[in-house]
Amino acid sequence: MNALGEGATMEAADIMRVLTMLPHRYPFLMVDRIIQMKGDESGIGIKNVTYNEPHFQGHFPGQPVMPGVLIVEGMAQTAGGLCVAARGNKKPKVVYFMTIDRAKFRKPVVPGDVLEYHVTKIKNRQNIWKFAAVGLVGGNKVAEAEISAMIIDE
Repeated sequence: MNALGEGATMEAADIMRVLTMLPHRYPFLMVDRIIQMKGDESGIGIKNVTYNEPHFQGHFPGQPVMPGVLIVEGMAQTAGGLCVAARGNKKPKVVYFMTIDRAKFRKPVVPGDVLEYHVTKIKNRQNIWKFAAVGLVGGNKVAEAEISAMIIDE
């Protein structure tokens, strides 16, 4: 049995597909690709952290650290991408971030890091999803949170 379950089918989304799934754009797009998607059940998003990102100008000069709120946003964007992809061609009008619970930040994320967002669905009821999310850099946990969102159709 693999990590996503027996016989799991996995998809991936490069940046061009991510741009069709999410409304976010630079400088607020926090996911470069999603390397594994198992419907809306689980997935892994990737963010290549670079010094060129505007938040590093002020957070913090001389010692750049990715803001924790942006790490959580990347987790939420990855989860949102899973939900949108699982719906097929039915693109939502908007996805609203509803809650952030149990957020913890364990290590700083800095330019040069490859940040992985591992998200797993906790539950789904109608148009509301809740996910457990973990951020990893080099296999080490840097952040975690539970997040929920609501999808509004056109």
